[in-house]
Amino acid sequence: MRSPGTTGYASHAAELAERYESLSFLDKHSAFLPWLPESPRVVLDIGAGSGADAAWLAQHGHRVVAVEPVAEFRALGQARHASPRIEWLDDQLPTLERVLDRDHRFDLVLLSGVWMHLDEAERERAMGHLAQLLEPGGVVCMSLRHGPVPEGRRMFEVPPQEVLASAQSHGLSTLLSTSRASVQTANQAMGVTWSQWVFRRDA
Repeated sequence: MRSPGTTGYASHAAELAERYESLSFLDKHSAFLPWLPESPRVVLDIGAGSGADAAWLAQHGHRVVAVEPVAEFRALGQARHASPRIEWLDDQLPTLERVLDRDHRFDLVLLSGVWMHLDEAERERAMGHLAQLLEPGGVVCMSLRHGPVPEGRRMFEVPPQEVLASAQSHGLSTLLSTSRASVQTANQAMGVTWSQWVFRRDA
């Protein structure tokens, strides 16, 4: 069953995929570069969308578990970014049941443009799972959208202080806390901004 957070994405998957693919990993995530693994690892990309970020990580030698609950995005991603280093998985926050069932820990979890789709109770549950999925010393790189909600979507305005407090309560230390304007022209016109964090599991 689809999460309510995916509402409005399936019917616009092709259009949204073109927008996602027009932005490079560095356009969106340059702030995360100091904390990406230097040697190849198995990394987790939650809410992988059309697979642009997963493809960049795979091109840099990592094996990527690309979690995406919207079947239309998975199909587009598999077609556009066919790679033996990318494994697509139908799973979703806050449960991540299929990921957790594997009992694997990751050095990097990427979570871009997902957190605002979860309500408060879902966010708290999800943060616990993120902490559980990290190796000691592993990091979560998270981007959170702020601004007007597109028609037909389910999004919440999440206070950055809540995210920081939740991470701390689950044993994650904050390595980066910053914000920036959107790199998408349409979002810039609407005043969309992004918070970006890197959280580390220290033990």
